[in-house]
Amino acid sequence: MHGIYGRNLDLNLLRVFVVVAEAGSVTAAADRLYLTQPAVSAALRRLATTVGVPLFVRSGRGLALTTRGERLLASARPHLGALVDAALSPATFDPKTSERTVRLGLSDVTEAWLLPPLLRILAKEAPRMRLVVLPVQFRTVAEALATSAVDLAVTVADELPAGTRRLELFNKGFACVYDPRHARVGKRLTLERYLEHEHVIVSYNGDLRGVVEDHFGVQRRVRVSVPTFQSIGALVDGSALLATVPLVVARDILALRPHLRTTAVPLPLQGTPLEVLWRGAVEDDEAIRFIRERMVEVTKQLRLGE
Repeated sequence: MHGIYGRNLDLNLLRVFVVVAEAGSVTAAADRLYLTQPAVSAALRRLATTVGVPLFVRSGRGLALTTRGERLLASARPHLGALVDAALSPATFDPKTSERTVRLGLSDVTEAWLLPPLLRILAKEAPRMRLVVLPVQFRTVAEALATSAVDLAVTVADELPAGTRRLELFNKGFACVYDPRHARVGKRLTLERYLEHEHVIVSYNGDLRGVVEDHFGVQRRVRVSVPTFQSIGALVDGSALLATVPLVVARDILALRPHLRTTAVPLPLQGTPLEVLWRGAVEDDEAIRFIRERMVEVTKQLRLGE
């Protein structure tokens, strides 16, 4: 490739050459190319100079290819055709036969409820497509998208790089999960009792601050801080710990541990939009769009099942 650039050949000259060879004259070629005759003649002279030998000779009122010209035409025409097809032909995507691998960035909150139904849809509609799932959260998603580590991400996010596309999937609140056999919360969990209890929190920073501390400036009595929501149900089960988690996480915890309970958080804690995110550069990628649309489909089914 470096040798091609080193020859300083204007590849548009080859297009002019092929059209002249097919038309048999500069005049006819100029009409097809929407150029003037002098412009076509100048292009042929430049090409001949670059090649180093004549490519045409006069033949009556028209032009005939030299031996070198015939060889060049035989080599150039199929490649030019392929280039035109590559530039103008729309990309085709058939989910039934596609073998694309799409890289998904999922928060731990999302993976449990999104991935199983998404895989079931792919088994029916796109049996050869594969997914690579990487962990992301609101502090890491921007870099994961910017470096193309992931094609799509589903998480909460704040500011993102210019050109990032975002689509809200849903915006749910929070609930307090507890084990009624050990935690005494009463008929209505008051703020005083909430702050008296010990808590398990999720902290992506590896500290004792969670969503409540960040939003309200209060410090709960944190017994344990964990990096993901995966173990929250097991930690609450059999203990007096309280866990303040997104409603979708609470739903999954209770599905596995129906003896646990939820109650309202005694603070005006608003939900943060959960969004699917992607780079504008892959907006026209049909495979990525297919996965994105199936994510939306899964989310709609989740809402219907509430």
